[in-house]
Amino acid sequence: MAYDETRSGPEAAHHIILEEREQLTVSGVEEVESFDENTIVMDTAQGCLIVRGENLHIEKLSLDGGDLKVDGTIDSLTYEERRQNQGSFLARLFR
Repeated sequence: MAYDETRSGPEAAHHIILEEREQLTVSGVEEVESFDENTIVMDTAQGCLIVRGENLHIEKLSLDGGDLKVDGTIDSLTYEERRQNQGSFLARLFR
């Protein structure tokens, strides 16, 4: 059987664990695009994930393993679909 280069490999597993709205663990993280105390934007195996809250701090980030741990008060988790031409961060944030 010939090797088919057009097929992409299996995507990394993507899991979210939220404990008491204060500790968030995300697996399948490919890249953290931006972060501050109120917003963290990351690319995951399932699309762009935006975490909003207060006093958000990245406790652990391992892009090799795709793991991210966040402490703070989590208000929302929102996914956006991946787009070819996404535009600037602010344009995507305020759509």
